[in-house]
Amino acid sequence: MQNDAIDMLPSQILFGLAILAFIALVVMEHLKPYRRFTEKIDKESFVTNTTTFLFNNIILTVLRATSLFIVAQQFSSHGLLSEMGGNNPVKWIFAFLLYDLAIYAWHVASHKYEFLWRFHKVHHSDKSFNTSTGFRFHVIDLFLEILYKCAFVVLIGVDAYLVLVMESVQLFFIFFHHSNITFENEKQLSNYIITPYLHRTHHSTLRSEHDSNYGIVLAFWDKLFDTRKELIPEKIGLDILEAENFLQLFFLAFITERNIRKLFQMIPKGRKTSG
Repeated sequence: MQNDAIDMLPSQILFGLAILAFIALVVMEHLKPYRRFTEKIDKESFVTNTTTFLFNNIILTVLRATSLFIVAQQFSSHGLLSEMGGNNPVKWIFAFLLYDLAIYAWHVASHKYEFLWRFHKVHHSDKSFNTSTGFRFHVIDLFLEILYKCAFVVLIGVDAYLVLVMESVQLFFIFFHHSNITFENEKQLSNYIITPYLHRTHHSTLRSEHDSNYGIVLAFWDKLFDTRKELIPEKIGLDILEAENFLQLFFLAFITERNIRKLFQMIPKGRKTSG
């Protein structure tokens, strides 16, 4: 048990640093935002997103969801990288690359499959684009992703604490590429890592635009699989569905665009008058 606590320490430190980065990015985008939203939209977004973060963490803590990583580790001894030593830097690099690819694939699936999209679209419902958008996820979306990451631990054969460390790094990048900021040479940097310049496109209202730029850390995967788009979205958020607080956000997952369109089709259309 003591060794487990020592192993978890790096992830706890990195998580704390990610939260400090969140605070710094919030200050930066407040002082010099890239794109100005109305005060109402900004305030509504920040309150809803941070409340959702607290709600989700309470639920996941009650479910002891993160302890699933420790369970998964018991079955990871035959995974792809299991023969490499636990403190092998080469293993860390391979694990990170495979992890980033795995999360890219999960992100693509969350857009392509309707069952996953019904939960993931909660993240896309934000009418603003700011650092706190990185908190805006449905609790079921997060839980399903934890199960997916546990499968990664087993199949790849990595220690659970290493996945938690990589999750903390990923969290920093999620805050970073959702931040409403820009900076010199950002476009050039986006050839290597995901920046706000790239990720804004992913939050476009138009599905033809937001089905792109799925990467979390490395920009390589979108180039490799031809899912990269570079453009400035005209509008942020979902086209039909909206949510203004975390309760609406929770139930938004159970309302689909298909349901809304069916409802519209049921409404009688008025007779057309001849000109």
